[in-house]
Amino acid sequence: MFYDEKIETMPVEEVKKLQLAKLKKAVEYAYNNSKFYKNMFDKNGLKPSDIQTLDDIRKIPFTVKTDLRDNYPYGLNAVPMEDIARIHASSGTSGKPTVVTYTKNDLEMWSECMARLITMAGVTKKDVVQISFGYGLFTGALGLHQGMEKVGATVIPASSGNTERQIMLLKDLGATVLVATPSYALYIAEMIEKMGLDINDFKLRVGLFGSEASSVEMHNELERRLHVLSTDNYGLSEIIGPGVAGECTYKQGLHVNEDYFFVEILNPETFEPVPDGEYGELVITALSKEAMPILRYRTKDITRIIPGTCPCGRTMRRLDKFQGRTDDMLVIRGVNVFPSQIEGVLMDIPEVGSSYEIVVTRENYMDKLEVSVEVADLGLLDNYKKLEELRAKIRHNLKTVLQIDAVVKLVEPLTLKRYEGKAKRVTDLRKI
Repeated sequence: MFYDEKIETMPVEEVKKLQLAKLKKAVEYAYNNSKFYKNMFDKNGLKPSDIQTLDDIRKIPFTVKTDLRDNYPYGLNAVPMEDIARIHASSGTSGKPTVVTYTKNDLEMWSECMARLITMAGVTKKDVVQISFGYGLFTGALGLHQGMEKVGATVIPASSGNTERQIMLLKDLGATVLVATPSYALYIAEMIEKMGLDINDFKLRVGLFGSEASSVEMHNELERRLHVLSTDNYGLSEIIGPGVAGECTYKQGLHVNEDYFFVEILNPETFEPVPDGEYGELVITALSKEAMPILRYRTKDITRIIPGTCPCGRTMRRLDKFQGRTDDMLVIRGVNVFPSQIEGVLMDIPEVGSSYEIVVTRENYMDKLEVSVEVADLGLLDNYKKLEELRAKIRHNLKTVLQIDAVVKLVEPLTLKRYEGKAKRVTDLRKI
């Protein structure tokens, strides 16, 4: 299914022409209307007329998160406050949040982007959608909400928390689509089982899960336990929110809305472009934003462009599953470790439960990786032999993938902390 088939199946060369025209316009707009970008361009001896090809985008300096924080709250705005229709903010854990502003046109563009991703996941106006993201400054809930309304679906704005009530609403109101973080969706699945309910008595068929990095194995587990097609989507507040890219029903990568966003994959050390198929840091330029233009934003997210085309017929480029963020990457005994790698190993072992925690310490100048994980069956804890076999299996599989040894702790089901929003699974005590 397509929301806008003409755009979504546009020939690649036509996409590039459209992107170049929009890039030139976006650069000129930012220079003429944003004090931040005018100062950046002038400081670097750069003029809008210097951008004549898509490759010329590399002449533009990066925008980073500290730029938004240093110009808090409205220093990147390109329109007067009377033209601002909405304000969101990122879910930062330290200091002041990064504020993002929207004009009415920005909100309409956002809704368009979301409608495409929602439709490619198989959602239609016949669906009843429960949104279990927290409503408020966080962009996820309202972004999905307005996209669902644009495609004509029925929306249940459940927000997050009160999981038993969430489950009651899912069942009683006949929700066919669940929107949540992957970790919270898995917790909902756990609670359905704990409450003695049968998932077959629910009408769920599609899950749109995002806002946090998640492995293929996590999505497989969600499909198994919730009986849904589990799709991933991507965005970030600084750019717009969710809506940058998303999976279609073929699940062969996240289709980028390239008529609204220009993406680069760069070597995170040299900042040189890498070939399609090679992993690097994702850098995004918003091509149509009015309130707060963003040029060459370093996301710190690690992914790659998937070569070739998708069977669905969409022609715009696809991003692979995100490995993690450069600032989430753990360097342990000289080895680069992403939490998503650990999740992938754990979720692929049937005897392992749904939640885990990662702790990194340093003892006698040696890094130590400790992984606590719930067992799926409480009875396993009474069988020492099987318990040790499972522990050894987890250690072996982790070492095979990570190339380093880990201490594995097995705990009872439902004893590790759950999260209603983004999960915080890693504690690096070496920094404390």
